[in-house]
Amino acid sequence: MIYEFEILGPVIGKGRPRVNTYTNIVYTPTKTKEYESLIQQYFLLKYPRYIPIEKRIYIEIVAQFKVPKGTSKANTEKMLNGEISPTKKPDIDNIVKIILDALNKLAFKDDNQITKLSIDKIYGKEDKVYVKIEEY
Repeated sequence: MIYEFEILGPVIGKGRPRVNTYTNIVYTPTKTKEYESLIQQYFLLKYPRYIPIEKRIYIEIVAQFKVPKGTSKANTEKMLNGEISPTKKPDIDNIVKIILDALNKLAFKDDNQITKLSIDKIYGKEDKVYVKIEEY
């Protein structure tokens, strides 16, 4: 079984839990919750009759960032050809974390089933994230 979909828009990483200093209650930042919900919506739009994967899983994630405005033509071409990679936020581990947390108990029963993971940060013509979940 393979699930493949894209999340259009800016790439957002998992935010650190915050603490309300008055109540000492730990909470997840709103931006993180909203992006996790967006990931789930894109998954459900493409696979409304999904069945959670129960076996071991390989996940491929490609986070694509739009080439910054004002970049020279020479550097733009290098960026689009993969010669220059994005070294900006969000960090690669936070991208993985937000996607896996959003899809946990949805596309797969538990994230401990993931035994292979591939992630790339690249430049492209638009901001988006490509996700492929494959049972093997």
